[in-house]
Amino acid sequence: MVQSLWESSKASQLDAGLEQLVYRSNIIGADRRVCNWGGGNTSSKVVVKDFRGRDVEVMYVKGSGSDLASMKAGNFTGLRMDDIRPLFERPEMSDEDMVAYLVNCMIDSKHPRASIETLLHAFLPFKHVDHTHPDAIISLCCADNGKAVAREIFGDRFVWVPYVRPGFTLSKMIAEGVLANPNAELVLMEKHGLVTWGETQEECYAKTIQIISEAEAYIEARVEESKLFGGVKHESLPADVRRSIAAQVMPTIRGAVSDAKKMILTFDDEADVLQFVGGSKSLELSQVGAACPDHLVHTKVVPLFIDWTPNADDIEGLKAKLKSAVEAYKEQYQAYFERNKNEGDVMFEAAPRVILIPGVGMINTGKNWAMSKVSGALYHRAIAVMRGATALGEFVSLSENESYNVEYWPLELYKLSLAPAEAEFSRKVAFITGGAGGIGSETARRLVSEGAHVVLADLNLEGAQKVAADINEKYGENRAIAVKMDVTSEEQVAAAYAETAIAYGGVDIIVNNAGLATSSPFDETSLKEWNLNMNVLGTGYFLVAREAFKLMKTQGIGGNMVFIGSKNSVYAGKNASAYSSVKALEAHLARCIAAEGGEFGIRVNTILPDAILQGSAIWNGSWRNERAAAYGIEPDQLEEYYRKRTTLLVNIYPKDIAEGIAFFASSKSDKTTGCMLTIDGGVPAAFTR
Repeated sequence: MVQSLWESSKASQLDAGLEQLVYRSNIIGADRRVCNWGGGNTSSKVVVKDFRGRDVEVMYVKGSGSDLASMKAGNFTGLRMDDIRPLFERPEMSDEDMVAYLVNCMIDSKHPRASIETLLHAFLPFKHVDHTHPDAIISLCCADNGKAVAREIFGDRFVWVPYVRPGFTLSKMIAEGVLANPNAELVLMEKHGLVTWGETQEECYAKTIQIISEAEAYIEARVEESKLFGGVKHESLPADVRRSIAAQVMPTIRGAVSDAKKMILTFDDEADVLQFVGGSKSLELSQVGAACPDHLVHTKVVPLFIDWTPNADDIEGLKAKLKSAVEAYKEQYQAYFERNKNEGDVMFEAAPRVILIPGVGMINTGKNWAMSKVSGALYHRAIAVMRGATALGEFVSLSENESYNVEYWPLELYKLSLAPAEAEFSRKVAFITGGAGGIGSETARRLVSEGAHVVLADLNLEGAQKVAADINEKYGENRAIAVKMDVTSEEQVAAAYAETAIAYGGVDIIVNNAGLATSSPFDETSLKEWNLNMNVLGTGYFLVAREAFKLMKTQGIGGNMVFIGSKNSVYAGKNASAYSSVKALEAHLARCIAAEGGEFGIRVNTILPDAILQGSAIWNGSWRNERAAAYGIEPDQLEEYYRKRTTLLVNIYPKDIAEGIAFFASSKSDKTTGCMLTIDGGVPAAFTR
């Protein structure tokens, strides 16, 4: 049940105007049962000094494109009420005229564009107004008998407004309804949400929670768990089996949903999802339509529900069903667009954002991990609404055309336009071995800086986790994950790719970088030393590349491998026969894979660095002493020795190698494969020929 999060001790320390509005908004957004991600809006009418020092009544309202849970003072827009009030006398006003008018009412041109529902707040004669999308209230507003049920719950305290797309007309209808009912405490917006108000910030918030609680109590008294969603049709598979199935099918799904642009996937098997996908009537319910206008922008009008009987031995059958179902969904979406399009409309990607699999759970898609999670979070809300609505009556939704006009509404598209532009590696997943080391960590940061999601695979899990934590702190939640992996273990390599599939849906870029190095005169090279080099740098690179090749073929959307070889790949290093031999093997293995991968759009290239001492575990061990001994110098003289032997008289750093990797992984090298690139400052003995 929804609980009040208001803390008087905290609120009392804040200014009663904008500061408390921020606080009120944040605690509303903190509980997604109260308000959807990105949805809802709040306002406060206060008196401020204008630029001439005069007292002016200003309404602060949520700005477009922000989220109540995280917004700050700078996300609100201040508008002069004396400029807005005369609009109430107008009989009508277009969206375009309304937006243009409100721009001229702003007290600061640097404020964000005002919410689409600004006039809803302005026309109500109350100091503080909340507009939210609570599960319980939308359940009521999406039930075929919702208005009658509302009368049972709220008596004559509510105003019921039929569905109208947000804007001038809806705002005026709400205000007129409230003014006509002296007992009104709330507005119920059909298929949309709730409006409440108060004379203080605390009173407004308390009323919101009170109304939601009344609706929740009424609904919960009528819920019969055994009959929800028509009763159980399919039991959920065990948790480990669900996860295994998801890991196996997500690359197939990723390939199917990635047309012009790749998608990032997430997996969700929370209890409410499992209950819903196992319901006898859930397939039918899921196709009724979106529970709320805010939902369908991120979930589309309906999800893709896979009609499959859970069976852990039928993975190939499930993959086949998924591929054909995604194609059918895209065809249906194209037809929906053609039936409803307006002049100038450009179709979004046609693939589903929400995929439901009985016994397994939900798989969501998005342009990045965060937006994929938003699609999932909103479908959790849709499930809650269907749960409540079917406990009251029949679940109903917007008509197809109403849904389309929200999905392709210019004012809604404007909010999406506020997102940052996509970068070179946006929508791509990079898997980096040796991710905790100097080259691996620098490469991860370089790719993430241009939009990538990265998996840091390393035996040193703690080190990889630290790098991932640093990246996530700077770039956002789950942009990087760490997995423990021994490249010589076939089982661990396969498991690491399964973790990658679960985390992001698949992989696009492989950086084969894990390594070690030893040095011995040839006649003193032991079989143990030889096998160590061959196992890690030969077998390890083979296993990592082979499993990636399989996964990339399954996805069917191409891929990219970058091998980190060495100057020694083409130069016979003194006292390093094992290391040099296997580095040559790596370079040729890369060319072999490139020869086979071309028809699948898989490119494979190799970087040949030299003497990367910075941040390297290899150079911090015996290798430094061994190489110094081979050259007859002291270990602390190595950096200068290596610099002087280059034609450019430079040292080479991890960031230099990361730059080369970024080039090979990028669209700039789309027509390059089987290539070797030296980044060594110019060591003549290692010039390729």
